[in-house]
Amino acid sequence: MPSSSVTFRFLAEPTDVNFGGKVHGGVVMKWIDQAGYACAAGWSGHYCVTVSVAGVKFQRPILVGQIVEVNASIAHTGKTSMQIFIQVRCGDPKTQNLVETNHCVISFIAMDEAGYPIAVPTYTAETDEEKKIENYAIKMKEIAIETETLLQKA
Repeated sequence: MPSSSVTFRFLAEPTDVNFGGKVHGGVVMKWIDQAGYACAAGWSGHYCVTVSVAGVKFQRPILVGQIVEVNASIAHTGKTSMQIFIQVRCGDPKTQNLVETNHCVISFIAMDEAGYPIAVPTYTAETDEEKKIENYAIKMKEIAIETETLLQKA
């Protein structure tokens, strides 16, 4: 059975910050994509590509020297796609008391060696929390599809 989650933990470094002394949003997005890829590739056993990121909201800044935890977990699967729920938390490394900075859903598609989509194992949410996150991921996927449809109609 493939692993359904991956957690990265590291310290925010001076090279990660902007002129205001906070970690760049783009750096956080890179961490989200990396953790999401590791989760999707581990679940599917294949190379994966990012399709979309939905529902990103930055709730609080990450500061230099704080410990950062990026948790990526399978929330929902389609035939070839995976919706990964990402939660980013940070805090003082001495206390390990972490608070959420943001969360989102990132969608990946598994690819074969020739670059075509390939089937992924089915994920089944079991706990109430997993079912809640799966419903959230499905809604974010629907919103992403609806938004893209609106752009194509314009």
